[in-house]
Amino acid sequence: MDRDHHKQFGHKQFGVSRRSKVNYQWLVLIGSMRSLMSVLPSTARLQARFTTSRATNFYYSFLFLPREKRRAIESVYAFARRGDDVADGDLRPDEAAREIARYRDALDGCYSGRTDGHSSAPEISALAETVQRYKIPRRYFDDLILGLEMDLGGARYPTFDDLAVYCYRVAGAIGLISIEVFGYRHPETREYAVSLGTALQLVNILRDLQSDARRGRVYLPQEDLERFGVRPEDLLAGRSTDAFIELMQFECDRARLYFDRARQALPAEERRSMVAAEIMAATYWRLLGAIRQRNYNVFGTRVRLARPLKFWIALSVYLAVYLGRDWRGRD
Repeated sequence: MDRDHHKQFGHKQFGVSRRSKVNYQWLVLIGSMRSLMSVLPSTARLQARFTTSRATNFYYSFLFLPREKRRAIESVYAFARRGDDVADGDLRPDEAAREIARYRDALDGCYSGRTDGHSSAPEISALAETVQRYKIPRRYFDDLILGLEMDLGGARYPTFDDLAVYCYRVAGAIGLISIEVFGYRHPETREYAVSLGTALQLVNILRDLQSDARRGRVYLPQEDLERFGVRPEDLLAGRSTDAFIELMQFECDRARLYFDRARQALPAEERRSMVAAEIMAATYWRLLGAIRQRNYNVFGTRVRLARPLKFWIALSVYLAVYLGRDWRGRD
């Protein structure tokens, strides 16, 4: 795995004292804040576009994008959310399959330039403009749709390798699409996108164990359940046993591993262009910590972060990135 070999230069090399460096950082901070205020959208307008509970964690990340990129990424997430709603809805499997087929037809229209006849023409037209402007490879969207189809018949994964395929398709592929919009130069950034997408999806899986079980979906690998002596019925019933806690410790450590892989893969020169992704990373990292703080009991009340906290995380990460600091610090 390629690692970040960002060099740290001493102050004497540039003839800059520690005090003057601090002053310089404040100048950078002031300039960054002016830039930020010039691109912040109307909160009400953007919130209206991301009203579903799953999207709200991303909302604060998109606040910090330039207007053009923000609109582009909104079109991507609106398209992804539409497919997610089909997969998570109450349709019969055959009905959901037909909807996914229409979803795929809409994607065909985006890449062929024929979107006028579609029932969601404005939404699809926006995505078509995005894929053409940023030259997003079609295969990433195809992978996303394959992931949605994996949900239609319930979810069972014998091994983590099987689950990793699902995580790549529904989250890693979105990460690869997103970095095309954000802009990047180093191929290692693609590894960052996939690892981070997997980390985010694992956190989603861990906090939604019971609600997913009610839909007939058990995402945790069967090999892990058997290893720790936890049954799918335990997830459905919300039994936080000692065995379940040990299982959750194991799964949280695995999610942390993917956060670490993403962190190591991201070149230092790409951190500013990936600031929206880094805000997502920090938000879900905090969610993972919240799961630990609850002694891994994710049953009952859903693990959430308060909106003021999510905004504070976003602002803190934005400033850390523009000051050249690691938002995670030492852990």
